[in-house]
Amino acid sequence: MTPTTDTTFDCAWLLADPGTAPAQRNVRITLADGCVDALTPLPDAVPGRRRLALPALANAHDHARTVRSATLGAFGQPLEGWLPFLGVVPGMDPYLCAATSFARSLRHGVVDLMVHYTRVQGGMPYVDEVAAVARAARYVGVRIGFAVAMRDRNGIGYSDDATMLAALRPGIREAVAQRLAVKPVAPAQQLAMVDEVAAMVASEDHGAHVDVQYGPSAVQWCSTPLLEAIARASADTGRRMHMHLLETKYQRDWADQMHPGGIVRFLDDIGLLSPRLTLAHCTWARPEELALIAERGATIAVNTSSNLGLKSGVAPLAEMLKQGCKVAMGLDGMAFDEDDDALREARLAYALHRGWGYDTTMTPAQLWGFASRGRIVPGASADIVLLDWDALDDDPLFDDIDPLDLLLARAHGGHIDTVIASGRTVVDAGRVCGVDEPALRAELLARMRAALASDAGHHGWRGTVQALAEDLAPFYRRGHFGGCCG
Repeated sequence: MTPTTDTTFDCAWLLADPGTAPAQRNVRITLADGCVDALTPLPDAVPGRRRLALPALANAHDHARTVRSATLGAFGQPLEGWLPFLGVVPGMDPYLCAATSFARSLRHGVVDLMVHYTRVQGGMPYVDEVAAVARAARYVGVRIGFAVAMRDRNGIGYSDDATMLAALRPGIREAVAQRLAVKPVAPAQQLAMVDEVAAMVASEDHGAHVDVQYGPSAVQWCSTPLLEAIARASADTGRRMHMHLLETKYQRDWADQMHPGGIVRFLDDIGLLSPRLTLAHCTWARPEELALIAERGATIAVNTSSNLGLKSGVAPLAEMLKQGCKVAMGLDGMAFDEDDDALREARLAYALHRGWGYDTTMTPAQLWGFASRGRIVPGASADIVLLDWDALDDDPLFDDIDPLDLLLARAHGGHIDTVIASGRTVVDAGRVCGVDEPALRAELLARMRAALASDAGHHGWRGTVQALAEDLAPFYRRGHFGGCCG
């Protein structure tokens, strides 16, 4: 299927800037050169099935994973026990993995998404793998930030590998060490890889839809010299950075032990905290830390469903807004129904953070600033989602109900009919135009099943991962990490 370019379409409702501008009835939207050219009120009701137009959604933190957690047998695991489950399936074709993940996101209304590439598929040089991911983004029709994952310590957990291995049952130590123990790569070599990826993106003309970034995994997985080198390189090049921070209570415990002066203050001291930085999660950040993040202009990507699914907690989004933080919505590959449904994610975040009783701690306008990067106004990029309003508003009684109220009450990805990205129709009648998503998904699943059937080692590794998840629990409950912050 090939994306098409629409120049004019009519909608029964337009939410040009949800929560800020009032809904408009019966509007013709005209596009030109990938942008919104004009919004024209129509004298009569739009005939046929009603559609509602709103700005396309964005996903500020993700990893381009295609296999969902429950499929891997990881449902109910906290993050620390969940992470090893990501390796129970052998590496696959990176194009297939990325394309199926991107298609699922796009079909649910996401045009811009962040890829913190922490799960390398392997089997080819790294730059070639990134090129395959970039091609997938182009063919599917999404724009991505691509953060090259960088780390140099603590491959198994939040302490050095020797300490972590000693906490495990003897029978699994060798297998865990072989698979997970970190193999340090010098900071200069890691920075050079980011430069190589950026050069490839530029040379293969992916720059319009791929923004290469530095991707330090997290402070507990990156040495101070590596983080300092990234901070200097970002300042020199202007390249953005993307990093996890304070996702779980065990990371909070680690941070307080390893950085008694404050982990956010540490990031500031080494020059990492800046407007070029996005911090994923900050679920356990304190008010004074949020105030410093806001002062330095960094962005926080809040991942509501992921935090719930991995038992990490509820991020203090209301406090982030109160402190003046720039916030953005992430799905982290863990939407509530494991389906990358950004509309449901936005509704869930709003339900949790809008305030209790008569108190308001998050407004609809703040929600849409959190969930979307755009507005539907002349001159803006034509990134638009069209919902089947007859399907959503299937029990109308009154003519004066605000469509934004219905959207926040019940909208989900299944209501999306059309997605337009930079003026191109990339989803039509609920199907992705640029790729054959069902065929790609079927091919990927067939390859995975065949690889698992022929790879006895992965059967054994799955049992090891289950034992590892059990053994990690008492280590983290004890809460003493030892070591040093270097």
